[in-house]
Amino acid sequence: MARILLAEDDASLRGFLTRALERAGHQVIDCENGDDAIDALEHGPYDLLLTDIVMPGADGIEVARVAAARQPGLRIMFITGFAAVALSAAQASPQAKVLSKPVHLRDLVNEVDRMIAA
Repeated sequence: MARILLAEDDASLRGFLTRALERAGHQVIDCENGDDAIDALEHGPYDLLLTDIVMPGADGIEVARVAAARQPGLRIMFITGFAAVALSAAQASPQAKVLSKPVHLRDLVNEVDRMIAA
C-alpha cells in the first residue's frame, strides 16, 4: 500500500481518482488545489505525488518543486489536459511521469503501481 498525495481541482475527477486508487489498496490524501497540497506535505511522508498541472493557486509544477525539496526521492506523476503544459512539466521534473487527460482509471492505477514498485 502506498501513501499518495493527490492534487486535482476538478471535484468529480478527484473523487474518481481517489476511489480507484483506494480500491487498488492505496491510502489517498486528496486536495482540491495546489496550495492545499503544499500544506498537506506537512503530514507526510508520501510515496507518490499525483498532481494536475493547471490549478488555481500553486500549479502542479510548483507543488512538485516544493514536495521534492521537502521529501527528496518522492515519486511524482503529473496529469494534464494540455500538451504544451505536459512538455514543460517533463522538463521541470525529468524523473516524473506525465499522463494526458483523459486517462483511463485502470491505466492510471497501473502507472501508479509501476512507479511505486520502481
